Amino acid sequence: MPIPFTSASTEENCISEINRPPEGFDPHRDLPAGLLEFLLPLHSTFTPRQKKLVAMREAKLSAAHAGELPAYLGPSDATVAPWKIALPEWCLDQRNQMTGPADDAELCVKMINSSAPGVMLDLEDSTANFWPNLERGVSNILAALRGTLTYDDRKRQRTVGLQPGKTVILLRPRGLHLHQAGLVEGELLAASLFDVARIAFHVNPQELKNPLTFYIPKSESADEALWWRDLFQAIARSKNWPHDYIKCMALVESHPLAFEMEEFAYHLREHILGLNLGRWDYMASLIHFNLNDSHWVLPDRNTIPYNVPFFQNLRERIPEICHKHGLLAIGGMTALFPSRQDDDLNTRALSVLAADKKNEAMSLMDGAWTGHPDQNEVAVAQFPFPNQLARSPANPPAHPDLRPAPEGVGTRTLAGTRAAVRTVIRYRNGVLNGKGASLLDGYMEDLATDRIYRLMIAQRMLHRDKVEITGDDGQALPSNAHSSEMITRLFDEELRRILGELAAGKLKDAGTEETFGAARRRSEDMITHGEFNPQ
Repeated sequence: MPIPFTSASTEENCISEINRPPEGFDPHRDLPAGLLEFLLPLHSTFTPRQKKLVAMREAKLSAAHAGELPAYLGPSDATVAPWKIALPEWCLDQRNQMTGPADDAELCVKMINSSAPGVMLDLEDSTANFWPNLERGVSNILAALRGTLTYDDRKRQRTVGLQPGKTVILLRPRGLHLHQAGLVEGELLAASLFDVARIAFHVNPQELKNPLTFYIPKSESADEALWWRDLFQAIARSKNWPHDYIKCMALVESHPLAFEMEEFAYHLREHILGLNLGRWDYMASLIHFNLNDSHWVLPDRNTIPYNVPFFQNLRERIPEICHKHGLLAIGGMTALFPSRQDDDLNTRALSVLAADKKNEAMSLMDGAWTGHPDQNEVAVAQFPFPNQLARSPANPPAHPDLRPAPEGVGTRTLAGTRAAVRTVIRYRNGVLNGKGASLLDGYMEDLATDRIYRLMIAQRMLHRDKVEITGDDGQALPSNAHSSEMITRLFDEELRRILGELAAGKLKDAGTEETFGAARRRSEDMITHGEFNPQ
């Protein structure tokens, strides 16, 4: 269901506006019976803590921009004591975890039926943060957990359901930085709390093939793990479950967390199964924390190699920490998608996928992330064993450099800036039409990659007199290029080009001239006003 385009005032605030139910919604009447009573005690405890954690994030980012960058913590039981988890048998093989928006029932069914070892149903980056999408996503998640999820295959005129299998189903709620409105008068709830509680409230453990397992997103400190631990255990007490019933995996997708991964896992040791390198959000976070440093002006995104040192050093650090403590280490998403209509693109995409996942396997990762059923077989094939828990790197550095500048890789071009502008317009238009992830020019773009592109444009504007950008003629642009006036011109030009291609039938994007215009204005506003937190 597309999000309707209405007035200018709504248009200006529709992206950053907090998720809220429709007008006339009464939580006492319209939420499932008993849910509000289940939710309110949790809200009184955990939302105030969430607000403090968000304030801590803001302070840490401000400190980084003032020159105090994230760093390793001192020794503690987390890093010195010989603690280890016992990984449950049902998740010993996670060589590929397929991910996709929870509000798309057809994709959810196809992912689960693909025989991928794991499937993550997403309420976060790949789902547009609007109430109707959230409602569909939760409904699909609950049906998937019960094995009853279906979709209507109109082409074949049949209903398709879930096939029996061993796929582990994982669920990603919205991050701690987001709020939920419209459920408690005059108050905001932590969106993470609402999503987890909303799902857990309906769960009957007898209906699940594996315990309720959440994928924790967007964490920025080890302290945040205590919030999640206490929430999981509070819900378990309310439901009369064992205190460690709820399990989790966690994404490492912020630069500060990369220095605190071991402490984060330690706090969640009764629940956690593994860590995952969420590399696109991690790249965005790297740019954000180093925004004032001209050495961190990244090359055009699609010219950055998958083994660039700032990824590779972290990619090798994660298995070291995970295997030391018995956790799985999972690699990140490959953005280039296969195509059943374009043989050349399909061949290239699967070749890139194989090389990327082979690199992760050689780095001692236990599995990968993918987003398309056709990627599963290729991804799994790169990992010769169900896991590599028994293997650890020889003589790893105690504190590897997690901030090597991206020197000598890729290219910085005006064409790359244009591509970024084009992508953020098209992505934001997709959001206005209810899509949290869109396949654009062969790449799957979601909130994380949109954030990368907006930050890349901002970098080039901020440091335009210090970093060389190559023009369309192959020559260096003048040092005053990438001014705000030039970026505005690029946004205007790319919008005209997109609308022309749309009118000529060359683009299949949903939307109208109005929604594309709104997307163009909102995207530029987010850049010029420094709105770079995930939203």
